Amino acid sequence: MEILAGINAPEVIATIFYAFLGLGLMIISYIIIDALTPFSLHEELSGKANTAVAIVMGSVMISLSILIANVINS
Repeated sequence: MEILAGINAPEVIATIFYAFLGLGLMIISYIIIDALTPFSLHEELSGKANTAVAIVMGSVMISLSILIANVINS
């Protein structure tokens, strides 16, 4: 089992933990942004297929993921 010899279990557990932490923070931020907007993001994105809202939310999620990744790495 030379292939698995280089795997460090605490690093794998930490990676999984930080992945779920980042995912949780992204979900919480989506809920907060949805509460702050005067319209329903879910309805605009899935019901009305509003491309402008999708582009804005996509850019917000990308910027938040970059920020969360930098905080986790520091």
